[in-house]
Amino acid sequence: MSEATATANDASTPAEVAAPRDLFSKFDALIAEREALLATGVRDPFSIVMDEVKSPTVAVIKGKETILLGTYNYMGMTFDPDVVQAGKDALDAFGAGTTGSRVLNGTYQGHKEVEQALIDFYGTEHAMVFSTGYQANLGMISTLAGKGDYIILDADSHASIYDGCYLGNAEIVRFRHNSVENLDKRLGRLPAEAQKLVVLEGVYSMLGDVAPLPEMVAAVRKHANCMILVDEAHGMGFFGPNGRGVYEEQGVEKDVDFVVGTFSKSVGTVGGFCVSNHPKFEVLRLVCRPYVFTASLPPSVVATAATSIRKLMHAGDKRAHLWENSRRLHGGLTDLGFTLGTKTPQSAIIAVILTDQTQAVAMWQALLELGLYVNMARPPATPAGTFLLRCSLCAEHSADQVEQIIGMFAAAGKATGAIG
Repeated sequence: MSEATATANDASTPAEVAAPRDLFSKFDALIAEREALLATGVRDPFSIVMDEVKSPTVAVIKGKETILLGTYNYMGMTFDPDVVQAGKDALDAFGAGTTGSRVLNGTYQGHKEVEQALIDFYGTEHAMVFSTGYQANLGMISTLAGKGDYIILDADSHASIYDGCYLGNAEIVRFRHNSVENLDKRLGRLPAEAQKLVVLEGVYSMLGDVAPLPEMVAAVRKHANCMILVDEAHGMGFFGPNGRGVYEEQGVEKDVDFVVGTFSKSVGTVGGFCVSNHPKFEVLRLVCRPYVFTASLPPSVVATAATSIRKLMHAGDKRAHLWENSRRLHGGLTDLGFTLGTKTPQSAIIAVILTDQTQAVAMWQALLELGLYVNMARPPATPAGTFLLRCSLCAEHSADQVEQIIGMFAAAGKATGAIG
């Protein structure tokens, strides 16, 4: 065998051949990053299993009783006795599922009842229920704005909002986060005759900051052919005198065309919805693809949702206590020296900003070992270069639990060097 042949054979040995590429290759960098993280000995932050859930604020994780500060159970309705009983009764009366979409065989009495509960809660003419909050945004946005239309959205909008834009094939125009001036400027550059949908969020889920809706609405109304949709997923339940959300709290109810929300936060179950006063709203049931082609929610779920929504209409004391919890935790973490996502408590979400992923993971694990579960978040879910621990308070957190939480952050922060 010649030297050239030997060299050619050596070059084609398996060890030197590039790894085959397939559709998963685009994720190789993320896979390597995750494996390197786990190799340091930390738990996988995204595979935590709750072995037992004892209450809205306490679960058992790997045998250890743990305070839950990483759920969206803002109003603590998941264990409300009336809500739970409504689900049990519906299971007995209607069975486990519908096996059909709303436009075929999937509309049960419970679906009409939960839509009526939403109408009563929001004081609107129409309500439409989806199988998830994600699908509510996906369906409403993609159906309202299509090819040739414009969607103007905050750059920090939720993934479901962006996906609704892509599904509907509308032109996407982003404006700087919570910038009224930039929103106005972007709208001013669009054709006056074009149809436009402006999508805003009451509370932004990563940092817990609130949109300046009155100023934004005023900017939008300066321009022709604009409709406004506000996502109140994280505002429903505890903002406003009736708990309708930030848009009620800030007094722009009459200026908003559509409100989208979810059952998986304050309502305490799963599902999504849109409410509106638009006279043509009901046609959406015939043309909204994520509504038409998705199985409807199980009877037990809509029963729990309807009961929870009606109880939230009279939850003033819960709302007041949740705000007390938010102010106390925000103040306590600020006093400890942590950098938070907002200078003042703006919602039930408090984001603790860390320097990098290493520090964020270390803090997350230290808190879990102390008996506190929070969410760890990183780009692209967060703004570029931002690593944080997201705390989601609940109306059922006691004052003593909040003090325990502050103590755990103090201990974890000192152990990891996150604070002095």
